[in-house]
Amino acid sequence: MKGKIFDSVRKKYVALTPEEEVRQFLIKWLHEIKKVPFSLMSCEYPISRCGRSFRADIVVFSRKLSPMLIVECKAPNINLGEKAITQIAIYNTIMEVPYLIVTNGSESMIFKYDKEKGKYERTCRVPEYEEMENNA
Repeated sequence: MKGKIFDSVRKKYVALTPEEEVRQFLIKWLHEIKKVPFSLMSCEYPISRCGRSFRADIVVFSRKLSPMLIVECKAPNINLGEKAITQIAIYNTIMEVPYLIVTNGSESMIFKYDKEKGKYERTCRVPEYEEMENNA
């Protein structure tokens, strides 16, 4: 199919935009490398705050269906700056997950919540699903 890509999470073809290409790469990476089951990922996950609606690009859930990771995908030509971090931080005020990723496909920022310090710290590692779930 020209101009479309199969989304293994939504189980349908979706328009192949630059942002979608990044999202699909991350979905495949999370599944194949980090061992996240497709059934415990959601795309375009709806959330709301103070009457405003948002959609998180990817949310990973534990087996108990608690959110553990939010991924915000940007097109490759978008710089990862304060705006992208603020966007995922707003989502996280609602969902309160231990892991956050902001990526444009070539650059990624990964954050992990440090319970002892009570704040998010930048890290360079995303744990495998089992470890993520054990730390959630």
